[in-house]
Amino acid sequence: MGTLRGVIVAALVGPAALLSPLASAEVKEEHGVRVSVDGRLLPKKLPRHGTAPVSVSVSGRIGSKASSPPPQLEKLTIAINRHGHLSSHGLPRCRIGHIDPSTTSEAMAACAPALVGDGTFSANVRLPEQSPFPSNGKVLAFNGKLGGRPAIFAHIYGTDPVPTSYVLPFFIKSSGGTFGTVLETSLPRVTGEWGYVTGISMTLDRRFTVRGKQRSFLSASCPAPDGFGLATFPLIRTSFGFEGGVKVTSTVNRVCKAGG
Repeated sequence: MGTLRGVIVAALVGPAALLSPLASAEVKEEHGVRVSVDGRLLPKKLPRHGTAPVSVSVSGRIGSKASSPPPQLEKLTIAINRHGHLSSHGLPRCRIGHIDPSTTSEAMAACAPALVGDGTFSANVRLPEQSPFPSNGKVLAFNGKLGGRPAIFAHIYGTDPVPTSYVLPFFIKSSGGTFGTVLETSLPRVTGEWGYVTGISMTLDRRFTVRGKQRSFLSASCPAPDGFGLATFPLIRTSFGFEGGVKVTSTVNRVCKAGG
């Protein structure tokens, strides 16, 4: 079925998989809630016409201007530039009932052929009469379908303070304009019972074979006009929706090199 390529520096694996802070990260603040977003596209050299396999990474870190914790994250939307294309044709699907609940190893045993990425999830956990402490969860991303709609299932598993498993279904839809593909999810209310989200990151990168032909879950071209070797373009646009109606939107711009 091909191999998973790339490291999901964001989709929720360990600190080493998180995108490191870069000067190029976009930082936005609304009503005291601060969100830092970073994104990456590999390779940087892409065809001017046609497409080539790529991996896309996105990470978000959440904080607050005040000493109090930020409000609970409720919704997350990730829009990908229209020059990038997502296709799961021929890729097996994972059933949400096979991985919810489950450990990371159990989820892999059930749905490895549908794996399209992985990453990390971090939160500050609140326990009675104790200061919040950091907790990290591992994320695996699977190709799926829910309620008749195509989706990516982000399976999250952590062990602090107790083993916890849940699945975030990122529904996939097409959009016009600058951004052609949109991934959106709502976080379960259970997350607000044990703490608040501080970071989420994911890398989508999967090659597979269908009837002897190589395919890629993600492919892209470089939108450089004829005569120009480089192009600066908006890679991703993210929207973080928080409890209380606060929304923080950010656009990450990147550069690609046109070849062919």
